[in-house]
Amino acid sequence: MKRPSVRAAGAALALAAAFATALAPATVLAWGSTGHRFVGELAMRALPADLPGFLHTPQAALDVGEFSREPDRVKGAGRTYDNDLDPGHFLDLSDDGTVLGGPTLAGLPNTRAEFETQLRAVNQNSWKSGYLPYSILENYQKLARDFAYWRVLDAAEKNPAWSVHKTFFANDRRRREAQILQTIGMLSHFVGDGSQPLHMTVHFNGWGDFPNPQGFTTARIHAPFESDMVLASVTEPMVQAKMAPPKDCHCAIQKRIADYLAATGTQVIPLYQLEKAGGMASGDPRGPAFAAQLIAVGASELRDMIAEAWKLSATESLGYKPAISVADVLAGKSDPYPALYGID
Repeated sequence: MKRPSVRAAGAALALAAAFATALAPATVLAWGSTGHRFVGELAMRALPADLPGFLHTPQAALDVGEFSREPDRVKGAGRTYDNDLDPGHFLDLSDDGTVLGGPTLAGLPNTRAEFETQLRAVNQNSWKSGYLPYSILENYQKLARDFAYWRVLDAAEKNPAWSVHKTFFANDRRRREAQILQTIGMLSHFVGDGSQPLHMTVHFNGWGDFPNPQGFTTARIHAPFESDMVLASVTEPMVQAKMAPPKDCHCAIQKRIADYLAATGTQVIPLYQLEKAGGMASGDPRGPAFAAQLIAVGASELRDMIAEAWKLSATESLGYKPAISVADVLAGKSDPYPALYGID
């Protein structure tokens, strides 16, 4: 993502850094292609058995692995596109646990608009701070809606009472399956970003212009850690072996996301301590092991979010004029064709 190499602490330095970035932006990607593929593919291969069969095919896992790279692959589409979307890959937590002196993860607002309002109150904004929690949240909500459509289409296609529109239901189900894999890929990318500690800190590429009592490096360690080292020394079996058992937090998705990102934030200091101890040097096994653990956390979290989105989808309503409940369609009470095809 396009970010300056050091986050300035003062307003003047922030302005200078932003100006320098505008002139000569440096591209930093999250995990790189290898890490993002690991997150997407391993999550798909570990999905619970009760999710639809099309998600369990080898090709579906491969497709999600490729789609998970897309938010990085489309960078450079244009200044407007990049300026709006690049900050969606990170969240700059200060050492006091706040987002640049404003909101906290524990009190994260439900919408980005509210988040922006809280940042403006401390003379910051979400373009500077990043808004990764909302990138995850909006793709999770989109996936739940995609799943709801799939449930309805699958049920309608199988119901003989609605066979007059069976061809439409079947074709639209296939379209929705393709859409679901893309949506999971997008969710995979941002969940993967959220497992990389350098995406959760103001110290995102070297410690920067901040108090540094432990003498952490100020060198640019972002890409060497998440891309070069992962490509050279982290394997899929290493990551798979470190994946956690499925977990349902029995909480709102906003809390789940906040807790997940907060846990990643606790790994910033250990990462810098590892670098200081030489653990990221070529041939040292500690760096690859640390990266594999983080990627495994991302893959585990993605698997669980997909499963939760599937459960949520059973409770949703779709369409308008009129809206229909998923439950009513599954029970054979409501023909979904008018809502699905659209009556304007």
